[in-house]
Amino acid sequence: MQNFVRNVDVLTQGLKYGISGLMNLANQTAETQSGAFFVNFNQDCTSLSVGSKAGYRIFSVNSIDFLENIYENDTDDICIVERLFSSSLIAVVTYSSPRKLKVCHFKKGTEICNYSYSNTILAVKLNRARLVVCLEESLYIHNIRDMKVLHTIRDTPPNVAGLCILSINSENCYLAYPGSNTIGEVQIFDAINLQAKTMIPAHDSPLAALAFSPSGTKVATASEKGTVIRVFQVHDGAKLFEFRRGVKRCVSISSLAFSIDSMFLCCSSNTETVHIFKLEEAKEPPRQAPDEAQGWMGYITKAVYASANLLPSQVTDVFNQGRAFASVHLPFQGLKNVCAITTIEKVLRLLVANVDGYLYIYNLDPDEGGDCTLLKQHRLDGKQDEVDCASVSNAAPGTGDGTASATAPMAIVQNPACINSYAGALRGRSPDSMSGTGMSSIQIQNRPTIIIRFHSYLYTYKYFFFFILFC
Repeated sequence: MQNFVRNVDVLTQGLKYGISGLMNLANQTAETQSGAFFVNFNQDCTSLSVGSKAGYRIFSVNSIDFLENIYENDTDDICIVERLFSSSLIAVVTYSSPRKLKVCHFKKGTEICNYSYSNTILAVKLNRARLVVCLEESLYIHNIRDMKVLHTIRDTPPNVAGLCILSINSENCYLAYPGSNTIGEVQIFDAINLQAKTMIPAHDSPLAALAFSPSGTKVATASEKGTVIRVFQVHDGAKLFEFRRGVKRCVSISSLAFSIDSMFLCCSSNTETVHIFKLEEAKEPPRQAPDEAQGWMGYITKAVYASANLLPSQVTDVFNQGRAFASVHLPFQGLKNVCAITTIEKVLRLLVANVDGYLYIYNLDPDEGGDCTLLKQHRLDGKQDEVDCASVSNAAPGTGDGTASATAPMAIVQNPACINSYAGALRGRSPDSMSGTGMSSIQIQNRPTIIIRFHSYLYTYKYFFFFILFC
C-alpha cells in the first residue's frame, strides 16, 4: 500500500511539472510571436527588409559597424515586405489585408498599384522582369513593368509554408516550387517563356528550403528531414553536389543562400549552428610515400576503400557526401532566421537575421573556413545596439577593463557546447576550441605526425567503423 501511495505521489509530481512546463512553453511562444519580425535580404544582399505589426524598416548592410536606416514606415502592420534590388520599389502585404498586395515607391511615399487575390498571400518574389505571388494552391506571375498577370499556375500541391523561389537573373528567369507535398520534388518553371522546364526528384521527404544561384543555373534543396543538402543543375536536373548537414538529429531548415560567386552555400536551421559549404570538385587524395603505403596506415586505407564496395548504398553515400567548410554557432536556437553570404568592405561576410529582431555579422575565411568570428550584432527594432560584439570577442579576460567586464555576459555568442573535433586542428583551427584539450598550439604542432594523421583517419572513416561495429 505504501508503494502504491508513493507511486501515485511521483506520478502527481510528474504531471504537475509537465503541465507547468507546457504552460511556460506556451507563454514563451506567445511572447515570441507577439514581437516577431519578418526579415529578408534583397536580391543582391545589399539591404535588409524588416516588417512587424508596428510598420517596416529598410536597412543598408554595406557597413559592419553601422546599420543605416534607409526608410521607415510606422503606419502599416506588415507581414511581408520585399525590395527590388536597391531600387525604391517594394511589395508589401499587411496583417489587416492578407489577401492584398501593394506595390509602392517608398521614397516618394506613393502606392503604384494593388492586387487582391482569392486566398492569403504566403510569399512574394520579384526580380527585374517578373513578380510572383504565392498562395497555398496557386502561383500568379506578373510582368513587373506594368503588373499585368501573365500566367497563373493553378492546383499546385498544398504549400502552406509558401515555399517558392525566383531566380534573380532576368535571363535565366526560373521559378521553383514544390511539385509534391509528400516527397521532395522540385518543379522548375520558365517565368519568361511561361512553360514548365523540368521536375527534379531531390529528396524522399517533402521540401523545406530552396535557393537559386545568382546566375540561375543551379538550385539548392533541403528536405523536412534536414540532414542532406543537394545542389542540382537547373537545365537538366543533374545532381552536382551533396552535403551532409548532420546525422544526429532532424532539424527544420530555415534558409539556403548562395554567395554572389556561387562558390559557397550557407544553410541555417532552428538549431544554433549555421553551416557553410564550399562548392568545389573533390580533389584527388595525395599519393602516399612508398614507405607509408607499405605501413599499417596504408593498409587501413586500402582496406577501407576495398570494403566500401561491399557496403550498402546508404553507407557509401555517406562517404561521398561533403562536409561543412565553415560553421557559425549562434547565440540562439529555435527561432526562424534567414542567412546570406555577401561582400562587405571588400571582405566576405556571413549575415544572419532572426525573427526576434537581431542581425549578426560574421567573418568568413574563404581559404581556411573553420569557425566564423562574430563581428557585430545589430538590433532591428530601431533601438540602440546594446553591445559591440567585436570588442567583447577581442577583450582579454582578466584585464580589469571596466567596459569589457560590463559586457561580459554577452560572451554567450561563442557557444561552448558546440566544439570542434581534431579535424579542426588539421584545417588550421585554434586548438583551444577543441573538445577535451587544454593543449597549446605549440603542443599540437609538436605532436607526432602519425598521431594527427590517425585522428584524421578516425574522423574520415567514423561511419565505416560504426557500420562494422554495430551492423
